[in-house]
Amino acid sequence: MATDRLGDMRLFVETAALGSLSAAGRKLQLSPAAASARLFKLEAALQTRLFDRTTRQLRLTEEGRVYLHHCQLALDAVARAETVLQEGRTSISGKIRISASADFGRHLLKQWIDDFCTAHPQVKIALTLSDSLADLLSDDIDLAVRFGAPADDRLVARWLAPNWRVLCAAPAYLARHGEPSTLADLARHDFILLVTDHGPLNEFHFQKGGRRQRYMVPTERAWETNDGALSRAWALDGKGIARKTIWDAVEDVRAGRLKVLLPEYRVEEAGVHAVLHGGRYLAPRVRALLDFLVERFALVAQDVLAQNSVISGVAK
Repeated sequence: MATDRLGDMRLFVETAALGSLSAAGRKLQLSPAAASARLFKLEAALQTRLFDRTTRQLRLTEEGRVYLHHCQLALDAVARAETVLQEGRTSISGKIRISASADFGRHLLKQWIDDFCTAHPQVKIALTLSDSLADLLSDDIDLAVRFGAPADDRLVARWLAPNWRVLCAAPAYLARHGEPSTLADLARHDFILLVTDHGPLNEFHFQKGGRRQRYMVPTERAWETNDGALSRAWALDGKGIARKTIWDAVEDVRAGRLKVLLPEYRVEEAGVHAVLHGGRYLAPRVRALLDFLVERFALVAQDVLAQNSVISGVAK
């Protein structure tokens, strides 16, 4: 009887991902006995034990980890080939899975996605909002928009726009507490801090006249949240000073809801990037969205950089 090696590989990959052979079998519509028999037959064919088995869990052996990596590459290659045949070269349809930071995703990116889908009504979007970096290598994400470039060389990044961060506060807050004119003045102000898995982001870096400086925000004087959109809402409510990317702040600054503080202490950053899997086939719908984002960022960046009066002299 011919061996369904691709099917065996899919079972192995799902078992490794789920940590359970029975769960993998259910996902692939195999009975527990059939799943167990197929995995045993695969190990026998390879003359290698892929899992260490206990009564509580399956754990990959070192050989299993090596085989898993190559199975994932092989299955991904098959999926890419099938996608090319099924979608064709020009069809812009299907679902695009996107990851972005919470505040940017809820505001600017949402508007842009709506425009893109109006032009391509056969496209559906799955948008994941998170202020932590998405793991594109394991998560089912087609494209991530990130402030900064990834360090992992298995990912590729396309530069979209410049980026810098600004201190900003609501006029109501400044009316109560005054506007800082130096970094030393920050000591008497309240702040809104974004919190990551590594703790609050309370170390701010600045540069003026070629001299780099930093300011540590005392956490006892700060509101803290792990959600960038809530950070924005608190800033608009006048709870304190927030440090935002210019892309998160520009609409509020332009509308007068927030005011940029100490604009002369600007620090250029790595920029905004579209991050993608390095070896994955780029479906027509994903390529179309990437091209759209390149154009939209370029258009809005020109406006942002030209708004010297709007952002109090930050853009130069």
